[in-house]
Amino acid sequence: MEKTKRKPFIIIVLIAVIAAIAYFMLRGSGKPGPNAEEAKGAPSATDATAIVELTDKQVEAIKIEPVGSYPFPLEKTAVGSIDFDEDLAVPVFAPYQGKIISAFMGLGDEVQKGQALYTIDSPDLVQAESALIAAAAALDLTNSELTRAKALHGAVQGVSQRELEQATSDQQTAEGNLRAARSAVLVFGKTPAEIDQIVATRTIDPALVVKSPITGQITARNAQPGLLVQPGATPAPYSVADGSTKWMLANVTEVESPLIRMGMPVRVKVMALPDEEFEGKISAMAALVDPNTHRVMVRSDVLDPKHELRPGMLATFFIQVKASVQATAIPASGVVREGDGTMTAWVTNDRRKFFQRTVKLGLQKDGRYEALDGLKKGELAVTDGAAILSNLLEAGPSD
Repeated sequence: MEKTKRKPFIIIVLIAVIAAIAYFMLRGSGKPGPNAEEAKGAPSATDATAIVELTDKQVEAIKIEPVGSYPFPLEKTAVGSIDFDEDLAVPVFAPYQGKIISAFMGLGDEVQKGQALYTIDSPDLVQAESALIAAAAALDLTNSELTRAKALHGAVQGVSQRELEQATSDQQTAEGNLRAARSAVLVFGKTPAEIDQIVATRTIDPALVVKSPITGQITARNAQPGLLVQPGATPAPYSVADGSTKWMLANVTEVESPLIRMGMPVRVKVMALPDEEFEGKISAMAALVDPNTHRVMVRSDVLDPKHELRPGMLATFFIQVKASVQATAIPASGVVREGDGTMTAWVTNDRRKFFQRTVKLGLQKDGRYEALDGLKKGELAVTDGAAILSNLLEAGPSD
């Protein structure tokens, strides 16, 4: 009976001894259990598509940093072209018919508002100045008549009251005619000082000076001396535009058009200046959708203080439709496009063993990608030189 009671106890002791031996064998082997690396916070081997170990010298060739975050603007893109701001671009026509005498400015020259562009020999100006000289002479005559009438009025055998009143009326009429003649010449761009000179010297100046109406740059020149010009006849002798602001005309898809509003900020890049970026804002949108392309024309005012943009340049603009979002990010140099088109990155825990991860990328800004999946903020990742690890993986272990 006593032997029967001791038998279960012996079995329990044997089981405990076997379990203890197994525990110490596993611990002594130095091999962690399947979840040991995750417990330490290391990248999970199950998440990795491949593993590469580097030497100290190889580690020096790459850059390792904690995965951080970066603000990514929510943007839409559109392709268009650069043009002059038509509100600040003016064709400078001759106000009257005539032949060009002199042209003072060349293509591309900077001009100020009121600066002379060209002169024309205008028959209309000659006629107006002739009328001015005649009016001035008539006023001089009536002034003399009035002075004489006043002196003789009341004297024996002098002028009558009626004659005095007539002389006064003639003098006032002459004054009015001179004022009207001066105003007529003033319309041609002559200054008051130049008009006084014409009146004083009784000489006609047939040169009509055409001045720039705005400050800007000469964008077109068709002002050859001797050319007959007429008001509104194209092409204009000169065209002037203020190039500090340009227009970008682009078409956005019908689907994206509801997201775009007046005043939204835009960034503009052109193929000719890949390292430059220009800022602007939405200034106009078409009221209708093009029935053929199902796109909407959008116009942006783009700042160009250095006059680097030229009309006709192809451009891409990025419209920020919402505020920026702070998201997990990795530099572009930390991402590798594999042969099958997938994007991968490399993460590590000990800066020696690197795990390859398949990542899903989103927005791109300033050389960084938004990491939608595959990376976690704070874990160590290769931020420069990821291609080196992918090449080592492809080459396989060296002998």
